[in-house]
Amino acid sequence: MAIKVGMVSLGCSKNQVDGEIMLSLIQREGYELCGDAAQCDVIIINTCGFIEDAKRESIETILEFCEQKRQGQVKAVVVTGCLAERYQREIVSEIPEADVILGIGRNTDIVAAIDQALQGQRVVEFSPKDDLIMDADRVLANAPFFAYIKLADGCDNRCTYCAIPNIRGRFRSRKMENILEEVRRFAAQGVTEINLVAQDTSRYGEDLYGKLMLPELIREVCKVDGVHWVRILYCYPQRITDELLEVMAAEPKVVKYMDVPLQHASGRVLQAMNRRGDKQYLLELMQKIRAKVPGIVLRTTFITGFPGETEEDFAELTDLVKQVRFERLGCFTYSLEDGTPAFDMPGQIDEETKRRRAEIVMSEQLLIAEEFARSLIGRELEVVIEGLDEQSGLYFGRSYMDAPDIDTRVWFDSPYEHEAGEYVLVSITDSQGYDLLGEETE
Repeated sequence: MAIKVGMVSLGCSKNQVDGEIMLSLIQREGYELCGDAAQCDVIIINTCGFIEDAKRESIETILEFCEQKRQGQVKAVVVTGCLAERYQREIVSEIPEADVILGIGRNTDIVAAIDQALQGQRVVEFSPKDDLIMDADRVLANAPFFAYIKLADGCDNRCTYCAIPNIRGRFRSRKMENILEEVRRFAAQGVTEINLVAQDTSRYGEDLYGKLMLPELIREVCKVDGVHWVRILYCYPQRITDELLEVMAAEPKVVKYMDVPLQHASGRVLQAMNRRGDKQYLLELMQKIRAKVPGIVLRTTFITGFPGETEEDFAELTDLVKQVRFERLGCFTYSLEDGTPAFDMPGQIDEETKRRRAEIVMSEQLLIAEEFARSLIGRELEVVIEGLDEQSGLYFGRSYMDAPDIDTRVWFDSPYEHEAGEYVLVSITDSQGYDLLGEETE
């Protein structure tokens, strides 16, 4: 009887891609992949180590499965991902129940590590971050009609609050031919939505080809038969070129949606973050994006409570939110991260002030998002179906305005039977908070 292996993948889509490569290696060697953690012989926790909340979730998940192992429900617990890479010594010494601890550079050793763990050995392996494999087969861990395509790993931006360069290493792009081969492979399997991701997607190719290559890559991805939607996530503001915007506007397969994490609006705070620009620069950039790509939906994220943030700095942030009126927005409180320059900065803000400021931003954003949702009533939107809600009898899915797992949903009634992954036209009849309600166009 085959050993069943399951994975709990935490954190971002880029970490998920690493996990999907490991799942492919495991499946190839004869292990049975199991989606139900309760039925697994071996459980892999593909951890996130980005901010405090994510670290806490990762540790709690590891300990939960270590307890299941103690009770005899699981034979081996494997720890991979960013937390394992970032806190190597701590995990090795403080969680002795973990049978395998692999740094990101040793993901390709996952099968051998599981083999050894099942024989009673403890496996602890780390190597340079550049050894991380990015070009390999994958087993999709999400719905079969969409895939994340990782263009690069690591980051050189060195934002002072961010531990990613310490965890993932220098920015390094994949070769374009390898990316396109992966897209074609997924399209042949029935994947219709391609989501392009990296720590800094807009920088793609600069290290390999000497110039920003995202526009050219997008053109080539759009040529692949079977691809219906192409979505671009995580663009750094200063690398959003006119060429990129022109490609987005011209290519019908590219959804008019851009994720541009701005983090703040105050020039003083942005400088302390080792980022560029100020409120006026960002306002003009958002106006330019909207002018060059009509109908575009803008998503961003902000951080409140960065060291030294004054009420005046925070007012600039809220003013930008009110002026730009982002369709999609997330706001996070500053997380004190050891090993980052901001950790030792003077002017640390208390948690209550951080939370209060984040709540003010999100309260303002709710009003903006609700108004935007109401403005869509009467429009017809193409929706990719994600499922059927048995209780309400309504189908639910996403329009071009919504990235998987992070944005809103469209709920609609239909006289027809549908499968997940189908694209249908929906007439929007109402809105409920962030979500839209409608009926399939007959």
